Amino acid sequence: MTILVTGATGTIGRHVLAQLAARGADVRALVRDPAKAALPEGVDVVQGDLLDVDALRGALAGASTLFLLNAVTPDEFTQALITLNLAREAGIDRVVYLSVIHADRYVDVPHFAGKFGVERMIEAMGIGATILRPAYFIDNDLAIKDVVLGHGVYPMPLGTLGLAMVGAADIGEIAAIELLRRERAPTPLPLERINVVGPDTLTGADVAAIWSEVLGRPVVHGGDDTAGFERNLRNAMPPWMAFDMRLMAERFASDGMRPEPGDVERLTALLGRPLRTYRDFAAGVAASA
Repeated sequence: MTILVTGATGTIGRHVLAQLAARGADVRALVRDPAKAALPEGVDVVQGDLLDVDALRGALAGASTLFLLNAVTPDEFTQALITLNLAREAGIDRVVYLSVIHADRYVDVPHFAGKFGVERMIEAMGIGATILRPAYFIDNDLAIKDVVLGHGVYPMPLGTLGLAMVGAADIGEIAAIELLRRERAPTPLPLERINVVGPDTLTGADVAAIWSEVLGRPVVHGGDDTAGFERNLRNAMPPWMAFDMRLMAERFASDGMRPEPGDVERLTALLGRPLRTYRDFAAGVAASA
């Protein structure tokens, strides 16, 4: 009984692999470059990607459960469709798919709409799956820590409705728990969606206040200028992706990313411990600076 993990070398995938390995699971990882993967001991590594049909067939052969995570790319939807069709061909009917919270509401945001399309395909194909819908990753803010630490500005345009920001380690552990639950079930389990959120719903001003407290000096929020956000992102990513992120930020302002009643309690029970907070993250960054 083998669990295949895609996206294995990314932020979430590494946590999933570590959790599965720690729990003694038989794990296989699909990676582009095995020489650079640096994965846990005992993980079976297969070279390939989600558009390499032959490599993907080989990786899926003999696997019983699939963790499907694919990055934000122009062909993200195509990658997922190919993977799911090949998984069905291989007889795999136990899947955990990493989607995104409010995928069905942020309909004008390309990578949200693509993930919702994949959710609909999973449902239409009758695949037994857990669809994980995480909110904004706390760990995304590692990319802007130098701005916070060096300039006293928290620059992310989060809006005023709040985001239930969640730690990558929590997402990875929840994914591993769900993979093992499906892997070990005597028969395939029915489709289930889980919102994966953090314990606090925060605005940009809230996050700036946390940084101020942790650092012991003022940190201000840079505001919610989504056009400026897009312009800045174009220095670090392709224009299409920067625009996608701008559209997401505009939905932060109009909709927020708020949990449903009972989400936090459900996840706390699943993990058997409290969810990690943004304050925990900020304190860790400050301590290592």
